[in-house]
Amino acid sequence: MIPSRRFANVWLKEEGANPTGTFKARGLALAVSMARHYGLTKLAAPSAGNAGGALAAYAAAAGIEAHIFMPKDVPMANQVECWAYGAHLTLVDGLISDCGRMVAERKAAEGWFDISTLKEPFRVEGKKTMGYELVEQLGWEYPDAVFYPTGGGVGLIGMWKAFEEMEQLGWVTGKRPRMYALQASGCAPVERAFEEGKDVSEFFQGAATFASGLRVPKPYGDNIILEIVRASGGKVVASEDAAILASILDWAKEEGIFLSPEGAAATAAYDTLLASGEIKRGERVVLFNTGAGLKYVDMTAEAMHLRRPGSLPTSLPVGGIITPA
Repeated sequence: MIPSRRFANVWLKEEGANPTGTFKARGLALAVSMARHYGLTKLAAPSAGNAGGALAAYAAAAGIEAHIFMPKDVPMANQVECWAYGAHLTLVDGLISDCGRMVAERKAAEGWFDISTLKEPFRVEGKKTMGYELVEQLGWEYPDAVFYPTGGGVGLIGMWKAFEEMEQLGWVTGKRPRMYALQASGCAPVERAFEEGKDVSEFFQGAATFASGLRVPKPYGDNIILEIVRASGGKVVASEDAAILASILDWAKEEGIFLSPEGAAATAAYDTLLASGEIKRGERVVLFNTGAGLKYVDMTAEAMHLRRPGSLPTSLPVGGIITPA
């Protein structure tokens, strides 16, 4: 939990320090451990990127086959993870919804156990540790608000479950935090449903954002996400990609933290709600950076219109790097 340099009582929950570099390791560590406990030998899941990398890693450690379906334009780091860990990777010309359909169509014939979001119980159990941690790290007191980037929304659901459990245990009292679910404007099914007063979202057509983890056009647990946000007094906020990129650069320069695009959706939304007065200066706020920014170098570079030079120089002045002969 990293305190902001600029905003009093604002902390960044840095999930990029987890194994495989994102919060997805929390859920998959437990889900794969329990899969091994129950004797499962083949696991399958669709992924927008980071869940696939985490599944590949933990399946390799457990000696279990992993079958992962990803959109072909996910960050390169996620693809490399899957190949390096020996997973069976299928790159799909489509979205995570297309990947999920493929898993559902093939799992019976292939003998796969579907470890997709909210289709087994243990990913939520792993993700809820974020709720336990943030309360413990704040001295067993709730913050006023939690900003959580929301694609599938399992982390938000898990944290709400953790709050319930801690209250039953007598570990924390008081009003629960307002939960803010953050999306990208290019794929904002939950934000649209929230604004329209609906209990479930509709499939978001033409989903497109460089925050690949938020590119989930129809979250499986959308009704639970909306219920939690409303019960807490929070809301769903969507930010344009330009604002997300600006927040990545702002936090890198001013706070020394390289956010993931999803994490920058949280910081961008905080800026928006602070400017509008919905969030007051001095309120205790936790912003989640759900992954290490370095896992998105290709996506962020493209958003910044950066291009890698075509080749290394063949010679450099004395004091430069050593180049191939």
